[in-house]
Amino acid sequence: MVGAVLRAGMVLVTGWLAVLFCAGVVQAAPAGPDGPTQTAYLAEQLRKNPVYISDQIPRETPRSTAPAFAAEAKRLGVPTYVMVLPHTSYSAEASGLLAGVHDRLGRKGLYVAVSDMGLDAVQTFGVSVPGAADASTATLYELPYDATPREVLRHFVDVLTSGQAHQRAEEARAQYSDTDDEPPGLHTDDTEREDQSFVTGIAVTGIPLTALLITVYALQRRRVRRAAAAGGSMAVPGARGGQKRGGQQGKGAGGKKAAGGKNARAGQQAGGPGPFPRARLLPLLVGAGVLGWLVAFTASQVFDDTTSGDGSRPTAADMRARIDRVADGLRRNPLYLDPESPSALDTAERAHLRKRLRALDVPVVIAAVSSSIDDESGGSKDVLAEALHERLHHKVLIVFADPSSGRIEIINYGTRVDEMYLIDRPRNLDYTSSADLELGPRLDQLLTYLSKSPPAKTANVPYDPPPAPDPVEEKALPGLFTGDYEPGLLIGTFAAGLVFGLVAAACALVRRIARRRRPAADGPGDAAAPEAPEQPSLPWLRRTARQDLDTLTAALEPAASLPEESRRRAWECLDAAALLIDGDSDGRIDADATPVGLACAIVLARAGRTAIDEPAAAQHVCHRNPLHGTARKRAQIRPDGGGRARPLPVCEACRATPGAVLRLRSSASAGRGSYAPYPTLPGPLAALGDGAGIDQLTRDVREYFGVH
Repeated sequence: MVGAVLRAGMVLVTGWLAVLFCAGVVQAAPAGPDGPTQTAYLAEQLRKNPVYISDQIPRETPRSTAPAFAAEAKRLGVPTYVMVLPHTSYSAEASGLLAGVHDRLGRKGLYVAVSDMGLDAVQTFGVSVPGAADASTATLYELPYDATPREVLRHFVDVLTSGQAHQRAEEARAQYSDTDDEPPGLHTDDTEREDQSFVTGIAVTGIPLTALLITVYALQRRRVRRAAAAGGSMAVPGARGGQKRGGQQGKGAGGKKAAGGKNARAGQQAGGPGPFPRARLLPLLVGAGVLGWLVAFTASQVFDDTTSGDGSRPTAADMRARIDRVADGLRRNPLYLDPESPSALDTAERAHLRKRLRALDVPVVIAAVSSSIDDESGGSKDVLAEALHERLHHKVLIVFADPSSGRIEIINYGTRVDEMYLIDRPRNLDYTSSADLELGPRLDQLLTYLSKSPPAKTANVPYDPPPAPDPVEEKALPGLFTGDYEPGLLIGTFAAGLVFGLVAAACALVRRIARRRRPAADGPGDAAAPEAPEQPSLPWLRRTARQDLDTLTAALEPAASLPEESRRRAWECLDAAALLIDGDSDGRIDADATPVGLACAIVLARAGRTAIDEPAAAQHVCHRNPLHGTARKRAQIRPDGGGRARPLPVCEACRATPGAVLRLRSSASAGRGSYAPYPTLPGPLAALGDGAGIDQLTRDVREYFGVH
C-alpha cells in the first residue's frame, strides 16, 4: 500500500515537471520553421540580459554600451528591462510591443522601450513605480531631438529619482506643448561647428583690430589736445601755412622764438602733430596680437567639442553583428526575416516564397531587413550586399525587402539573370513600394519574373561600392580653426573698420553737441572776472593757455562753413599763439615761456574763439585787462599821466566801472619778480593798452619773431 502511494506520488511529480518543462520549451522555442515572432525573440533576449540593444543601430547605440544602460537601470531599484531598437521595429504603439514581450517573458518589472527617436514607451507589470508616466512625459518634452538613447534613459532615470517627476512633467508640457520651440541641442553638429568657426574668425580679428584702432584714435586725439594746449596750431590737422620767416631780431629771445616759429609753421604744414609714433605703435601691435591669441584660446576652450554624440564608439564586433546574423540565417534558409521587426509576411506567404526560391534555376535569397543611416552599412544596400556575398561564398542574387517601407532592391553577384528584362517589366520592382500591393504578392511577382527571365550572356559583377563611412570619423567634428574660420577673419577685419568708424563718428557728434550746448558765458569774449584775474600767477597762465588753445583747436576742426574773414582771423590767432609759447615746436609749452607771452597767447586764443562763435563781433579786446575778452564799446579814457582823453575799447563791465589794469610779472624776473602793468612790459601785448586790434596784435607777433 505504501509502495503504491509512493509510486503514485512520483508519477504526479514527474507529470508536473514534464508539463512545466514543455511549457518552457514551447515559450522559448521558435514558432515553427519560420523562426520566432518579434515578441518571442525579444523576450528570449531579455531573458538572457535585462538590457537588449539591437544590432541594427551600431553607429548610434553600439551593443557594447549595454553595461552603461544596465548601470542606469540599476539606479531605479526595481527589476528593469530595457529594449533599444530602431524606430522601424514598432509596427504600432510601442506599449503594445512591451505588453507582448512581458507576456512572453513572464517577469515582473519596469519595461522601457527606447529607440533612435527617443523614449517610446514605459510600462510597469507587477511592480509599483510612482512617477514613471510623468518622468516619461518630462523626458519627451525636455530632451532635444539629438539626444541619444543612452542620454534618454539617463534623463528618464534622473527625473524619476528626483522626486519631482510630476512637477517637471507639468512645466515641460506647459512650456513646449503649444509652441514650436524645443530645447537646445545637446551636441555640436557639423553645421554648428561651421558657425562656431565663423564666429571665432570674426572675433580673432575683429576684437583686437577694433581695440587697436580705437586705442590709436584715442591716443592721437589726446596728442592733438595736448599739442593744441601746449603749442596751438601745430596740433591742428590742416593748419594754415604759407608764411615765411624773415630775419631774426637782434634779441636772443627773439632769435630763439623765430627758430621756434619756423618749426611751428613746419608742424602746421605737416598737418597737425604728425603720424602716430612708430615707437608707440609697436607695443600696441604686440598687444593686439596677444589679445587675438587670447580670443582664439578662449574660443578653443568654449567650443571644445571634438565629436558629436554621447561619446559611444562601436567596436568591430558591433559593426559586424547584424551581417553575421543575416548571413547565418541565409545559409540555413533562402528567405530570412528580421526577428527584431514586425513580419510583413504571414505563414502561408513565407512557405510559398521558400518553395518558389528552391525551385528557381538560379541561386536567389531574400533578406527582409530594414536599413538606416545608423546601421553598419550607413544605409547602403550595396555595402550590405557586398558584405553578405563575402560571407555566403557563392554566386547569388540578393533581394532586399524592407519590411517597414516595402521597398525592394535587387543586387546580382555573378548569376546569369538578364537585369534589363526585369527593368522592362510592367512594375519596376527594384524601387516600387506601392501601398495597393502587399510585400508578399510583390515578392511572388518578382520570383515569377526571375523564373521567366532569359539567361544573360555573361554573369553580372556589380561595381565595388564606396566603403561605408568610418563610425569614429563620422562623429568627429572639423577643427575649430578650419572651414569658415578664414572667411570669418576677413569679415572680422571689415567689422572692425565699421565699428571704428561708428565710434569715431559718435565721438565727433558728441563733441559737436557739447560745443553747441556750451553756455555763451563760457565764450572767450565774455570771460567772467574769475577767468581774468588782475595779477595771474605763472601756473594759472600756463594752465589757462593750454586749456584755451585746446578749446580753439577743437573748435576749428568742424568750422569749415565759417566766413573766410572769421576763419582767417581764428587761424592767425592760433598761429601767433604758437609762436609765443612753443618755440621748440615740440607740442608743449616752453619751460621758459614768460608771463607776458602766456598772457598774450591766452588773449589770442580767446579772440580766435570769438571769431568762430561770433563772426560779427568787434575786433578789439578790453584795453584795461585783455583777458576780459571782446570790447564791444569804446569809452573816453584819460591817460594816467594826464593829457587829453581818447576813445579806447572796453568790455561791458569796464564801461560801467573801469576795472583794474592787468598786471604781470616781468620777463626779466622769469615770473618771480614784482608785478607791473602789462602796457609797460616789452612785447606785442603792450600794444593793446593803446587800443590796438586783434589783427594788429597778430601782425606785431609775427614781426616780433621775424615771421611774415
